[in-house]
Amino acid sequence: MSAGTRIPGSRSPEPRSPEPRGPRPGDADAAARELPAQRGAAVGRVLSGALVRGGWRVRVLGEWRVPTQGPVILAANHSNFLDGPLLLGVSPRPVHFLVKQEFFRWPLGPLLRGVGQIPIDREGADRRAITSAVSVLEQGGAVGVFPEGTRLSGGAFAQVRNGLTYLALRADAPVVPVAVFGTNGRGTSVNALPAPRARIDVVFGDAFRVGDGTGRRTRTVLREAAETVKERLTGHLESSRELVGGDRT
Repeated sequence: MSAGTRIPGSRSPEPRSPEPRGPRPGDADAAARELPAQRGAAVGRVLSGALVRGGWRVRVLGEWRVPTQGPVILAANHSNFLDGPLLLGVSPRPVHFLVKQEFFRWPLGPLLRGVGQIPIDREGADRRAITSAVSVLEQGGAVGVFPEGTRLSGGAFAQVRNGLTYLALRADAPVVPVAVFGTNGRGTSVNALPAPRARIDVVFGDAFRVGDGTGRRTRTVLREAAETVKERLTGHLESSRELVGGDRT
């Protein structure tokens, strides 16, 4: 039987969803260039932790739910410029966050790269950012994602971007939902930080996986996984708000 012969009564394989184009799997040099420094993320964690805990009253709950080893994706709601440095500082392990590329302009660019953060173009499928994130996960590291992609949605998981789902499936990495409260009361601009010594709550949820463990990324698998992620993140946000106080934003 030739390779192109179709077995009677069988169904053609479901088409795979288009994936971000990047370096070829065998291009080790390209992969190495895309891998941000783990040591830099560790230094950034210490510096950010000192900054946020010195400026605000930060309470962290459930950090023990974050796996201590192996690939993991932290997925958080996003309502203020402070959210990135906050989570980088309070996470129980170093994290490489996907940060919109506009922040990598001078003078923040060298600092963000130095602490292992990953620039991403949110206008389309950013193959360089995806390659970097996949490389981190394949090396057993942690990647941080804000699924909303923007602070303008006010902290509600109205839509989960396919990037998070793709990463979770590609690396077979568990997702840990993270809820942040206390950074949204004064607006969403860089200058609208919470008042000094204001209370901020960060709640880590139970890790979960998507897909069937085979790494398949067909359109159907991606769609079902995205819905699972959306439900889990939304549920964690709602339950965490009740835990810390129903009026928290």
